[in-house]
Amino acid sequence: MIKKQIIIIAITLMANFSFGQGFQKGNLFGLHMVTINLTPNVTMDEFKTFFVNKVLPEYEKSWTGLKGYLVKSVRGEYKNSFGIVWLFESEAARDKYFNADGSPNELEKAAFEKVKAIEEELKKYGTYTIKYLDDWVVQ
Repeated sequence: MIKKQIIIIAITLMANFSFGQGFQKGNLFGLHMVTINLTPNVTMDEFKTFFVNKVLPEYEKSWTGLKGYLVKSVRGEYKNSFGIVWLFESEAARDKYFNADGSPNELEKAAFEKVKAIEEELKKYGTYTIKYLDDWVVQ
């Protein structure tokens, strides 16, 4: 009985911790629609696994305060389409990578240099193109 209660408490704490890390007021997120072109003999699951487990963590290491998510639409106009949600703590955290006119600054360019190797490795699985859909600030 006590063992069961400990398991229930642990699951409850993990669920609260997991769901408690959602969007916070002031967060900035960018939404990018993704078109994936698989390499022959590569499955979508293989591409997704590599992207989530290897590509996104490299981006997160290269941009301070960035968290990335690969998402898939399950209904509506974009059903079965993929996107990337990039989440920054704030608009100021995102803006430190860009000049006032929106062009990439040296910090942004240096971060892109750091992810070139993983992007090259990704080409074994396929390529992707992005349609930028804007940045959004949580109110």
